[in-house]
Amino acid sequence: MLFHDEPWPDGTPSWVDLMVPDQAKAVAFYGGLLGWDVQAGGEETGFYGMAMLQGRPVAGIGQTPAGQEMPAVWTTYLSVSDVDKAAAAITEAGGRIVVPVMDVMKEGRMAVATDPGGAAFGLWEPGDHTGTQVTAAPGTSAWNECMSRDYPAAKAFYEKVFGYGVDDISGGGFTYSVLLLGGRPIGGIGGMPTDVPSEVPSNWSVYFWVADADASAAKAVELGGRAVGEPFDSPHGRQVRLVDDQGVPFLVIAPNEQSGKPEGWDD
Repeated sequence: MLFHDEPWPDGTPSWVDLMVPDQAKAVAFYGGLLGWDVQAGGEETGFYGMAMLQGRPVAGIGQTPAGQEMPAVWTTYLSVSDVDKAAAAITEAGGRIVVPVMDVMKEGRMAVATDPGGAAFGLWEPGDHTGTQVTAAPGTSAWNECMSRDYPAAKAFYEKVFGYGVDDISGGGFTYSVLLLGGRPIGGIGGMPTDVPSEVPSNWSVYFWVADADASAAKAVELGGRAVGEPFDSPHGRQVRLVDDQGVPFLVIAPNEQSGKPEGWDD
């Protein structure tokens, strides 16, 4: 387990949150699955819940505002030091701002955008809230990736807007690049597999660390969710795609013999 108190470098996935019709139901599901202690804010925050590990924030869970049509999804936020400048760069590069820049009290400033392929992501300019403060432990964000139906356009977009380097690891029937900041992997971008139903749009996905992927899949089912396929081993860990009890997809991944334990992982 590693703690991080400073603002994350520009372009780093620094926060994830979930907006759902039934916040209490989500709190019970993810608390049971990932061990989170979710603390609800006051009325001025819309009772936004901060998921905590070791007393530090790792994710958010909010209630969809009444009367608003919003998809129930996990949103990945990329850290930026100037959200207005980032929003302008997104528009210039062919993306779109779907939630305009706004202040979030003293916590920071945010916007939500879509890339040219339609995948939605957030921007977070830190104030008092810098993003997730815990990494390399069960219940923390492990990886964020964009799977796009227009991979070339999306790849060029993220390189231009956020200055990412890319490590193309495509092969064996898949198209995928690791996104790099200062030579360090911070996320990924891939082409949507051909077997994914056409109604599934380009999207950002979040992976959470767990101690045991098989046990987590079973627990998700016990809590009212479901597993999409069986857990499988990869060079990066043993993983499985899950769907929560409100239909929201996400992934969990556990270290395995191939991947080894992440730096700071507590045995």
